[in-house]
Amino acid sequence: MKIKYNAPTTLTFSFFCALVVLLDQSLLHGLTRAFFTVPNAQAFDLLEPLNYLRLFTHIAGHADWTHLMSNLAYILLIGPILEETYGSLTMFLMIVVTGFVTGVLNACFFTHPLLGASGVVFMMILLASFTNHGKDDVPLTFILIVILYLGREIQQAFKGDDISQFAHLAGGLCGSLFGFFKPVKPLSRRFVPAVSHTGGSSRRTGGTDGGSVDSKRATINLSQSRKPAADRQKAPQRQGVPSDGARPSRQPSVKQPRRATKRPD
Repeated sequence: MKIKYNAPTTLTFSFFCALVVLLDQSLLHGLTRAFFTVPNAQAFDLLEPLNYLRLFTHIAGHADWTHLMSNLAYILLIGPILEETYGSLTMFLMIVVTGFVTGVLNACFFTHPLLGASGVVFMMILLASFTNHGKDDVPLTFILIVILYLGREIQQAFKGDDISQFAHLAGGLCGSLFGFFKPVKPLSRRFVPAVSHTGGSSRRTGGTDGGSVDSKRATINLSQSRKPAADRQKAPQRQGVPSDGARPSRQPSVKQPRRATKRPD
């Protein structure tokens, strides 16, 4: 038994967020504010290249360990399930897009700086509610999640605290769009014939129905070619012909002398 790195994108993102907080709290004080915080609308300078980087990196910055743990509890719980469904690369792109959307909205319309992965958390929560649904239906779990989580965030937005509820709403919107577009991980279809030597039958995994006849023929030919040598030697042999198929050598015939008989005179 060994430990498996089962969700590369989720785990790498979580470890990176923890590393940023660790460095900010111990060695590099001010690291989070310098590189992992989006300025507000008044302080965002379009001529500063670092601000464009902060539009993406702010999701890895957190104020303290309590802020980080509250987000990682959801990310590590929901992230591996979504990554298994959509794939690691797609999961990474969804996290990046969510961070960019929340960062741009904050830099354009709001007066408080933004940091933290709360938008990513709400993206995952809304996206997870789209499990097992068809093209023309809306899952009831999605409706309930919108009422419970996003409704609470709208109510909290009027209290004037230091929590950015708009980032939660923007992340939930991104998760809803991802769920409706449903970027499911592509599955590779492989044809693998399984040969049975006892019954001469074959089974196939994947592929199309047109390959079943070919697989049966291949199985029959394979089973016939692998018959034991003893079974092939049991065939009846013709008299005078060896079992190895070689013809016997022909020996020269010797003529017998004819005996003379006397006639009576």
